[in-house]
Amino acid sequence: MRVLILGGDGYLGWPTAMYLSSRGHDVTVMDNYFRRRVCLELDIPFLVDAPNLHERAALWRALGGSRIEVRIGDVTNYEELSDTFRVTEPEVVIHYAEQPSAPYSMMGQREAIFTLQNNLIGTANLVHAVHSLNPDCHIVKLGTMGEYGTPNIDIEEGWIDIDHNGRSDRFLFPRQAGSLYHTTKVQDTDLLWFYVRTWGLRVTDLMQGPVYGVFTEEMRFDDNLVTHFNYDEIFGTVLNRFIVQAVAGIPLTVYGTGEQIRGYLNLIDTLECLRLAVENPATRGELRVCNQFTETFSVNELARKVVDAAASIGINVSIENHINPRIEAEEHYYNPVRRKLLDLGLEPHPLTEEVLTGMLSFVRKHEECIRSEVILPRTKWQQTAAKG
Repeated sequence: MRVLILGGDGYLGWPTAMYLSSRGHDVTVMDNYFRRRVCLELDIPFLVDAPNLHERAALWRALGGSRIEVRIGDVTNYEELSDTFRVTEPEVVIHYAEQPSAPYSMMGQREAIFTLQNNLIGTANLVHAVHSLNPDCHIVKLGTMGEYGTPNIDIEEGWIDIDHNGRSDRFLFPRQAGSLYHTTKVQDTDLLWFYVRTWGLRVTDLMQGPVYGVFTEEMRFDDNLVTHFNYDEIFGTVLNRFIVQAVAGIPLTVYGTGEQIRGYLNLIDTLECLRLAVENPATRGELRVCNQFTETFSVNELARKVVDAAASIGINVSIENHINPRIEAEEHYYNPVRRKLLDLGLEPHPLTEEVLTGMLSFVRKHEECIRSEVILPRTKWQQTAAKG
């Protein structure tokens, strides 16, 4: 299939490009290097520097991979996006091109407005490009399990059937986002559902949990194919941060009580979920919602797993509780459903000690690159009002 990946330079975007390319798909990536620019601006480096997209694509081709076309552009610029659509004529577009960080969205007014504009205008532009230029194109949008929050009922897979006063109907499952970033993802879902109803688009919305991991099979060919690996408080996901902290000898930072429960998945499983969504498209006029995670853990459980895995290879690390910079329930019920991707054939990779020691060994190879000062939380959800 002809696949266009928006946000193709990202932690998920580049591995997805290689994964689908290696499986026979005709892949084009588009990116505006937002993440690289912000990491430079905030002085939060990647653990390992990565070549630019043109260099990565050339290396992938030289090592025997299929051709990956590269276009540098911004989804909030409709002319750039529509020109890419005309050139590539995609049968499916994977939408990763959003500001992906909850802490970044809560840093201040500038970051909040950027998050709103980038995420919502980008999604609206995508909808219009598909409708105007290729209405049968399948949109695969990366949502987040964080859209749901932590309700005191089971989290259904996107939809819920409600009986009320003797009548029944089916609605999108209620959302209660925990950050501005997550709020924009809720608005994305609403926007897509509106245009599915109005224009008969075909959309798959993948409600993804936090991703961990470094390796995919394609990356093992050359270190320069490794994806961006953030460990800072802005872009670093919790388990990736814990791995780096363990190697650096920094106590694992558990926010609050540490009993917050979320659904997690390995980077490898993310790629397989995307492949399954691409190769089994939603029908016209359908918003298909899939909960994309493989296991649930509390933050305390993750921390203890890292401590144990680190000890098995001679690394001793402790755990420290920090005042939670976020506004969230720290102890709560959490039971989300996850059937659709399993029904399509997903075979999950569990979080084993072997997976953790592999990540620890990778980070150990680059231990001299770790900047410990970027790890500890500085961004707070409840900002103190400035006095004038």
